[in-house]
Amino acid sequence: MAVLLCTLFVVFFAAGEAVPTDPTVRTYIFRVDGESKPSIFPTHYHWYTSEFTESTSILHVYDTVFRGFSASVTSSQASALEKHPSVLAVFEDRRRELHTTRSPQFVGLRNQRGLWSESDYGSDVIIGVFDTGIWPERRSFTDLNLGPVPKRWKGVCQTGVKFTARNCNKKIVGARFFAKGHEAAGGFGGGIGFGSAINDTVEFRSPRDADGHGTHTASTAAGRYVFKASMAGYAAGIAKGVAPKARLAVYKVCWKSSGCFDSDILAAFDAAVNDGVDVISISIGGGDGISSPYYLDPIAIGAYGAVSRGVFVSSSAGNDGPNGMSVTNLAPWLTTVGAGTIDRNFPAEVILGDGRKLAGVSLYAGPSISGKKYPLIYPGKSGILSASLCMENSLDPNLVRGKIVICDRGSSPRVAKGLVVKKAGGVGMILSNGISNGEGLVGDAHLIPACSVGSDEGDQIKAYAATGHATATINFQGTVLGIRPAPVVASFSGRGPNGMNPEILKPDLIAPGVNILAAWTDAVGPTGLDSDARKMEFNILSGTSMSCPHVSGAAALLKSAHPDWSPAAIKSAIMTTASTVNKQLQPMTDESTGNATTPYDFGAGHLNLDLAMDPGLVYDLTNEDYVSFLCSIGYGAKTIQVITRSPAACPMRRKPVPENLNYPSIAALFSTGKKGVLRKTMIRRVKNVGDVNSVYTAKVEAPKGVTVAVRPGKLVFSDKVRELSYYVTVKMDGTSVVMGDSGAVFGSLSWVDGKHVVRSPIVVTQLEPM
Repeated sequence: MAVLLCTLFVVFFAAGEAVPTDPTVRTYIFRVDGESKPSIFPTHYHWYTSEFTESTSILHVYDTVFRGFSASVTSSQASALEKHPSVLAVFEDRRRELHTTRSPQFVGLRNQRGLWSESDYGSDVIIGVFDTGIWPERRSFTDLNLGPVPKRWKGVCQTGVKFTARNCNKKIVGARFFAKGHEAAGGFGGGIGFGSAINDTVEFRSPRDADGHGTHTASTAAGRYVFKASMAGYAAGIAKGVAPKARLAVYKVCWKSSGCFDSDILAAFDAAVNDGVDVISISIGGGDGISSPYYLDPIAIGAYGAVSRGVFVSSSAGNDGPNGMSVTNLAPWLTTVGAGTIDRNFPAEVILGDGRKLAGVSLYAGPSISGKKYPLIYPGKSGILSASLCMENSLDPNLVRGKIVICDRGSSPRVAKGLVVKKAGGVGMILSNGISNGEGLVGDAHLIPACSVGSDEGDQIKAYAATGHATATINFQGTVLGIRPAPVVASFSGRGPNGMNPEILKPDLIAPGVNILAAWTDAVGPTGLDSDARKMEFNILSGTSMSCPHVSGAAALLKSAHPDWSPAAIKSAIMTTASTVNKQLQPMTDESTGNATTPYDFGAGHLNLDLAMDPGLVYDLTNEDYVSFLCSIGYGAKTIQVITRSPAACPMRRKPVPENLNYPSIAALFSTGKKGVLRKTMIRRVKNVGDVNSVYTAKVEAPKGVTVAVRPGKLVFSDKVRELSYYVTVKMDGTSVVMGDSGAVFGSLSWVDGKHVVRSPIVVTQLEPM
């Protein structure tokens, strides 16, 4: 399943700016100062429909995480409304895209001990999943032996096409769908043109999942134990989510082949917080390393509203790796999750006519061609790009009939290329990575015998095919466990540095996101192609969309075990206990190159829930801390109010610095324009959540060429002293320090008490002033 990304491009209208008249109706989101509502109006809706626009134009009214409304108006109307003294900001609705079972054990969960048992498998914690809906009949969503729905739950089971109240139960405690933004976008003649009326032939106007992605992410986070699970025999065994007893609340904001609109996502945030969720899992975002400022990013705004009310929000880092600065969902109150591999793979090998065997992967489950050699052809040798990519109608049947065809990865879904080969009469496909993907491979449930190979292997196969009279076959080897090394950072996983505020390390961590088995819809086959009529209870997918719900489930377990912990404390526990080595206790490597990785690739490390239950110390954050951070990056009071709902008073004399946000990672930025000895001091505070009487000692691994001093070097906690601050001073010679290929050097600070290791990555870099 190809995972597509779409960057959020937002139009912000500054006060007094002239906007050209445009008769085209579009959807705009209006951020309103709710405190300025005249008392004559009984509700904000009455105010909006009396003073701002007609009731027929309004799509959503927001009143929890955000104060305002979305409406279908012309650009000139939007410009006029922007001048209203109560309107803080106006931005145009835009489309997002989804960032498209051994993994619970792989992250350190074991039956009858540790976090699973101490949290009662996440029982009574409610995870809100923002995605494509759910296929409720799957065994992963049974409510057998679950207790009653938590009394604090205030949500609903919204009915619709092929979804009744009976589809909710004690496992799926609520379900809603949001389509107004999507449908309005399709009704605009000259508008953005992505949305449309719901196509009843491929979609359900209800929370039912026509795409599969939402069912997969929901069961990854909180699926029940399912015995005899597999995808056509691959990954056979017991399937289960990270928090098997957690409850699910489904918010369908994404529609098959149509993406997810900001106005609908914001409405879902509003509903989920009101409904009473504890965790929100959102595998949606932008890409290409282009990020909107937080005050123009509805995911960042909605997530702030949720986190400020005690709801943990887990988001995907995007799939534009291995390029640097490709990570998305950058707000510091979001937990941003990249992807790593697990120790299970689905190998296949290409056997060439000259006897060479080249390794690849595949989830093909049809009739085998192993043992029989077929002619081998690479259409790309013609120099025609569309033929090399095996695009629709690009292959000449006279050339490919009866042959195994080499196709280059890119521009179209991987599985769709095999369909093109099949239509042209080919008997099989070898899908070759380009240089940008390197050796990073994901398995696909191909419709013809097909195998994916890395860039190096692809080059060898193409060179052999060019010799004339080349032949090959493909041998499919099923499921193999114990793959080494594991985990490695997935080639597609979004990478740092943070393109918005490099002082905040992103991604925060990585979790399993490659070849993940989880529940699937009956509406489409495992490839998602219209022509794929296969029905599968489970499917195997890859993407940061898959790693995000692992952390959502982890947060549910921690919230169940520690109900009084804030979202920041949960995030800290997950980050400071994350592992930076693989299962062989060697430094983690990069799937695309095989080289060593850095915190720009994996953040604080790989999710390790064995330790997160008892982290010892946590770095906590309050709403005031986030406001101080927003002041530090130059946001004014009105801009901050767009995010926080409340006016902010930034200090005039001593401006805060972003490095001092009490984050579980530490980044020191120096300007490239400065030479000589450079020094920067940052402050952190930690809260003791372990043994009352504890003494922690600082252990520093300084980045190469940098000195790091911590004071005090010892933290002494008691029943009267539960929270302490410390200072970190980073010093380097700007003329002699050699930054690596990533433009930074890396180290760590750990607080150690003999039982706990509370680790924070340290990043030191020089950047041009913004």
